[in-house]
Amino acid sequence: MKERGWLPSYIALGIVWGCSFIFIKLGLEFLTPVGVAFGRSALGALALVTISKARGIALPKSPKVWARLWVVAMLLNVVPGVLFALAEVHVTSVLAGIINAVTPLMVLLVIMIFFREEKILAHHVVGLILGFIGVITVLGIWQGLGSNPIPAILALLGAVTCYGFAFPYSRKFVLPHKLQPEALATAQVSLAAITLLPFYLVDGIAKDEYRLGPVLAMVALGVLGTGYAYIWNFKIMAAAGSAIASSVTYVTPVVAVIVGIIFLGERITWNEPVGGLIVLLGAAIGQGRVKLNRA
Repeated sequence: MKERGWLPSYIALGIVWGCSFIFIKLGLEFLTPVGVAFGRSALGALALVTISKARGIALPKSPKVWARLWVVAMLLNVVPGVLFALAEVHVTSVLAGIINAVTPLMVLLVIMIFFREEKILAHHVVGLILGFIGVITVLGIWQGLGSNPIPAILALLGAVTCYGFAFPYSRKFVLPHKLQPEALATAQVSLAAITLLPFYLVDGIAKDEYRLGPVLAMVALGVLGTGYAYIWNFKIMAAAGSAIASSVTYVTPVVAVIVGIIFLGERITWNEPVGGLIVLLGAAIGQGRVKLNRA
């Protein structure tokens, strides 16, 4: 592409979403996994409604658009929001951030199977195989997953699978309506908050202890990571496509590792960053960013 106006939003999105894993970890100090998912969606919706009102942006009017945005909300906010928080009860924010790097590969796999827009080529297969090798390296499969519970790992992979469907679904069924990113993001995140509200009322608070750090982390997770970030996300998808948008996870694991080690003192084993690099290489090859030499 000649125009790179989406690049600043891309970098900002990678940093904000990279920090989201430490924010989730902190939020779990006083909220349940459902509480974290609802809190970030509710705060994000509040921020987006405020932005839309200030800019005079009207929400979608078509029931079909709302229905499709609800699907996006389920795939990007509701289900993965709960699954990531549920997993981080048992695993580090660093591991969650690294596993999140599987998103571009999952998007590629979903496009190849369900949204067939191109033939399956050699670099697609190589990328997916490398990605699989990277994941089992991250998990240290030779050690039987070590101290990482299998349900937590499955939760992380389930969340990433949701992301894999969300990006191409949005590209095919939502973006063609040509609505403003603010309107789409506001409707999407608001629908997520409404969907999660009943579950939050039943089991949302883990502990009636509200320290400043965790509370501010939830505010940042909601307002930035689940609010304004989706405006950037829709803008990137509209300008550069779903594959480029999903590749923001090249940035997020790096940020997640750095902040997890510095601010939470989390430990990292050699196989996690090595596996993460293999995953990113697989994603780059699968998307055609790194060319394979032909004999």
